[in-house]
Amino acid sequence: MTKHITVVGMQWGDEGKGKIVDWLCNKADVALRFQGGNNAGHTIVIDDTAYKLNLLPSSILRNDKLSIIGNGVALDASALMMEIENLKSVNIDVGPHNLLISENCPLILNLHKQKEELFENLREQQRIDTTNKGIGPCYEDKVGRRAIRLCDLQDHNTLREKVSILLQYHNTLRKGAGLQPLAQEEVINELENISQKILPYLQATWQILDKLKPDKRIIFEGAQGILLDIDHGTYPFVTSSNTIAPYAAVGSGIYCKDLHVLGVMKAYITRVGNGPFPTEQKNETGKLLFNIGKEVGTVSGRERRCGWFDAVLAKQAISLAKISSIALTKLDILDSFDVVKICTGYKFDNKIYDYLPALSSVQQRLEPVYEELPGWKKKTSDQSTLTGLPTNARKYIERIEELLEKRISLISTSPKRDNMIVTDSHFIN
Repeated sequence: MTKHITVVGMQWGDEGKGKIVDWLCNKADVALRFQGGNNAGHTIVIDDTAYKLNLLPSSILRNDKLSIIGNGVALDASALMMEIENLKSVNIDVGPHNLLISENCPLILNLHKQKEELFENLREQQRIDTTNKGIGPCYEDKVGRRAIRLCDLQDHNTLREKVSILLQYHNTLRKGAGLQPLAQEEVINELENISQKILPYLQATWQILDKLKPDKRIIFEGAQGILLDIDHGTYPFVTSSNTIAPYAAVGSGIYCKDLHVLGVMKAYITRVGNGPFPTEQKNETGKLLFNIGKEVGTVSGRERRCGWFDAVLAKQAISLAKISSIALTKLDILDSFDVVKICTGYKFDNKIYDYLPALSSVQQRLEPVYEELPGWKKKTSDQSTLTGLPTNARKYIERIEELLEKRISLISTSPKRDNMIVTDSHFIN
């Protein structure tokens, strides 16, 4: 039986999942986004052209693949249509023949973005530093059972009633904040302006997935990273959805028993926005990682904080997501370093931790315990075999494997689509 693959980030996002999914789709039939929204930024480089995707699955650049946006995604329909039009303008074929959207997707509206901005500004003492895309408030309405879903656009009679219920909640909040209430017609017009463009993509996607032939392979594409999971991440500095691999079943509507979970991680670690970061380098090392790695957020344009590889967090991610094997990215960013470091534990209050405690006040004060390895001072980019890598680069990879007790099956050696070292191909053949 064909193994399906779930791809998740093992850090705080920005690990390079887009390239990995696109590469895997060469031997797959379907790719599905199962959570998040247009706060995701997946970059794929083909023939020196960079394509930046937010809502669209990374398979969309391969015309013979089916791309699906699952029910677990918070859908900004206007942003999606703009993304589709941008791809069409460069001759990428996108339409209902190769892109399907779950009828159950909750819709992000302008009022969600306004609410997020309002509450972010109120959190002076503990700003989350969100992307202000309205994703968190959209998920709040979904859980509060007042969200407008994609399927609701099909029935204008019941749509008005649902908008009225939604505005009862949001206008109460706006009144308390001293803002003008929103008129029902304003929201109705927003929905009607997009409905005819987006409805052709609507499908009962769970049913389509359920009817796939056994020889068809699905790639479940996660957004953000495990350390940003709403339940298991560095709360409250997290995203608003579950980013761990098991959520793929919930966010898609299909459970796959025969599944390979591929975790993606950088050879170092980065973070956008506020929150704990034990191995962060607020020094020349951090500046070098930032500059060489071009660490600017794809969606937000914000600078990413940079630090040494954290094996403690990686092991925690492996446990939480039941990672089967690992894809390592951006190894080449470390090519110029004399010494590279790996965090193997934390110290706090005369105690050693082999995991990240949940208490925020402790997280902020952890002191990393490092293991130093010699750098390789040679080029690793564009290599196609493991033996082609410098000896010390291979030793660095081997040490990470030893610490994590997991095989690194893929090594990305540049942003380019086909620059990939495959050390273990059993799950993709």
